[in-house]
Amino acid sequence: MNYEVEVEKNEKINEKYLDEFENWLKDKGLAKKTIRNHIENASLYINDFLVYYEVIPMEEGIYHIDSFLSDWFVRKCMWSTGYSVKRTAASIKKFYECMSDLGYIKQEEYKELCNELKENMDYYVDNVEEYNNFDEDDYW
Repeated sequence: MNYEVEVEKNEKINEKYLDEFENWLKDKGLAKKTIRNHIENASLYINDFLVYYEVIPMEEGIYHIDSFLSDWFVRKCMWSTGYSVKRTAASIKKFYECMSDLGYIKQEEYKELCNELKENMDYYVDNVEEYNNFDEDDYW
């Protein structure tokens, strides 16, 4: 199996999901800038993170949010802050709500994602703030 070919196949499938997400957001009456931000955040998750180590389909991505918000996003996204963690989590939550509404994932899976985000958000925010405020003098 060729990794680059698998990533390209996955991106084409994800493009369909992101188009459907965009239409779903438009139907909700959100502003263009808000829609663009949600699309960018969802794309970061499904097109960058979910293919970083191996190609993980969007449907399985719902089970990887913790490693994304607690580790990958903090280390790989130089703009990560407590606010951006919350904003990105909100976009992913909306994305998977849409995927649930459209029948791509089960409603129970979406509810589990919501619970995981609610239970762990303080940890994600504290984690990114601690990472960004690292002081070498504390360890030497």
